[in-house]
Amino acid sequence: MEQQIDFVVMWVDGADPAWQQERAAYCPREDNNGTSENRYRDWDLMRYWFRGVEKYAPWVHRIFFVTNGQVPGWLNRQHPKLRLVKHSDYIPEAYLPTFNSNVIELWIHKIPDLGEQFVLFNSDMFLGAPVGPEDFFRDGIPMETALMDLATAPGPEDCLPHMLINNFSLINRHFQKKEVLKKNWRKFFTPIYGKEVLRNIFLVPFQYFSCFRDSHLPTSYRKSTFFKVWQEEGELLEACSCNRFRSKSDLTHWLMKCWQICEGEFVPRNVRWGRHFELWEDDIDQICRCIQKEKYHAFCLNDSKTEIDFARIQKRLSESFEKILPEVSSYETDSVQSDAGKDRGSCNE
Repeated sequence: MEQQIDFVVMWVDGADPAWQQERAAYCPREDNNGTSENRYRDWDLMRYWFRGVEKYAPWVHRIFFVTNGQVPGWLNRQHPKLRLVKHSDYIPEAYLPTFNSNVIELWIHKIPDLGEQFVLFNSDMFLGAPVGPEDFFRDGIPMETALMDLATAPGPEDCLPHMLINNFSLINRHFQKKEVLKKNWRKFFTPIYGKEVLRNIFLVPFQYFSCFRDSHLPTSYRKSTFFKVWQEEGELLEACSCNRFRSKSDLTHWLMKCWQICEGEFVPRNVRWGRHFELWEDDIDQICRCIQKEKYHAFCLNDSKTEIDFARIQKRLSESFEKILPEVSSYETDSVQSDAGKDRGSCNE
C-alpha cells in the first residue's frame, strides 16, 4: 500500500512592519538567544523550498504551510496539495500571539486534516536531491539516526542546552536507558552509522540519556506520538506554551522524536543522508558547492550568527539554488516570472 506522507513547514515574514510592531510589544528588553533578530532574518529562499519539493519529492501527499497568517505574494494559494495554516487554526488563543518556534511546533498534531505520517521542516531546511517516501518512512515507521550525545553549552545565553536537558528529564522519567539499548541494540549499534557508532559505544556506561544528537534535518513523525506525549506530560507542555519567545524553560518537538527512538519506533538512517550547515562566511564556498552538486538529500542552512556579510552570502546561496532549481514550480504564481512579491522570512530552530 502506498504511504501517504504530508510535509509541514513553518514560515514567518520577519520584515513585515505589522509583525515587527506586534513582536516589539511582547519582546523582553534583553536580547538573548531566544529573541535575537537573526532568528527572523529574510533570506528570500522559500520559493526554492517549494521548487525542491516539486522536483525531488513530487509524491508528497499534502503540504501544510504554517504561518501567523502571512502568505508570500508569489505563492499559488490554489495549488491542490497546499494547505495554508494559521497559528490560530490549531494553537489555543491563550498562547497567541507566539514568536516561539517551539510552541508552534509542539501543537502541530492539532493541525486540521494532518495525516498520521508527516515530515516537519523549518524554512531553513531544504531538499537537495531526489528522495522517495522510504527516505522518511519504512512501512509506516519513521526513519531516524539514533546517536547519543552530551549536552554542552557554548555560552550562558544559549537556550538550546537547557531545552535538551528539559526534554531528557522527561525521557529519563519514562524510559530506562539500559532497557532501551538492550531492546534496540541493533538500531543503536548498526554499521550504517559508520564511525559515528563509536559515540554510542562510548556513552553506554552512563546511567541516563543526556541527549541524542540532532542533525537539524527534516524530521519524520507519527501524529499519534504527539498525542501520546501530550497525554503523559500535558501539564509541562502547556506551561511551555506560555513562553512567547524561546526560553531556557522550553520543551521542543525533539522530545517527540526522542520518544519515538526510545520506543524503538524508528528505522536507522545513514548519517550521510543529510547535512547541517552554519552560515559562516568561511564556509560559504563549501556550502554552495554541496548545493550545486546535489550532494545531500536534505540540508539545513542555519542562521546562527548576527555579524555576517548577509548580502554576499544571500546572493551566493540564491545563485547556487538557481543552478539546480531554475524552473518556476506549480506552487508559484505567474507573477514570479517578473520577480514580483518576493518572500521574506524564516522560522529557524
